[in-house]
Amino acid sequence: MAQAEIVKEKIELNVADRTSMPAYVARPAGREPRPGLMIFQEAFGVNSHIRHVTERFAEHGYVAVAPELFHRTAPPGYEGNYNDFPSVMPHYQAVTNETAEADVRATYEWLHATSQVKADEISCVGFCMGGRISFLANSVVSLRNAVSFYGGGIAPGLLDRAPNLRAPALLIWGGLDKHITGEHRKAVTEALDVQRKVYVNVVFSNADHAFFCDDRPSYQPIAARQAWALTLEFLRS
Repeated sequence: MAQAEIVKEKIELNVADRTSMPAYVARPAGREPRPGLMIFQEAFGVNSHIRHVTERFAEHGYVAVAPELFHRTAPPGYEGNYNDFPSVMPHYQAVTNETAEADVRATYEWLHATSQVKADEISCVGFCMGGRISFLANSVVSLRNAVSFYGGGIAPGLLDRAPNLRAPALLIWGGLDKHITGEHRKAVTEALDVQRKVYVNVVFSNADHAFFCDDRPSYQPIAARQAWALTLEFLRS
C-alpha cells in the first residue's frame, strides 16, 4: 500500500472533569473520510516513539490521535526516560480507571465529531499501559476493533470489564515478559471465553515486554514487523 501524504498537528481536548488534554494527531492530507484511531501511550508519555507510531498509522489511511494521558500531573509534551522508570511512576499511578474513561471519551468524541473521520469506524491501539487503556476503552465507547500490545494490569484489574467489551479484541504479548505472566494472559482469555467475546490472542514466544518499541533494548524486530502486519490486517477486518 502506498504511503499517504500526512498532516501532523497538536490539539487540545476538553475532558469532562474540566481538564485540558493535549493530543498529537497525524492524518492523511485531504478531506476524504477516513477511519479513526486512538493511540494509547506507554508509561513514558506521547514521546517520539508514540508519535512515530501515530504517523505510521496515518500513512496507512487513519486519522490517528494520541492523547497525553498524564495531562493532570505532567507538563504538556512530557516524555519519560526509559532508563528511569521511578520518575514516571507518580504520573503512571495517577491514571485511574475513572480518569482514563474520561480521557477515552474525550478522544473518541473528538474523532466522532471530526468530518474527516468515518464515525462508525473508530478503533484503538495501545502499548503497555496503553494496552490496558485500550482494553478499558473497549468497554466504554463503541469501537470497531481494539488492539492491546502487552497490556499490563488487564489481569486482574480489568477482568470485570470483560462482559462489557463491545468490539473484537487483538491481544499481543511477549512470551518472555516477566511483568505479564502466562497466568495473567490465561486469565484474560478465560474471562473473554466465559463471555463469548470475539478476540485474537497472539504470543511471540521469543519476545519480551515492549518488543515493539525500537527505542528500547527489548526491541525484537521480527516480532515487531509481524505484529504490525497483524495489527493492520485486524483493523481492516
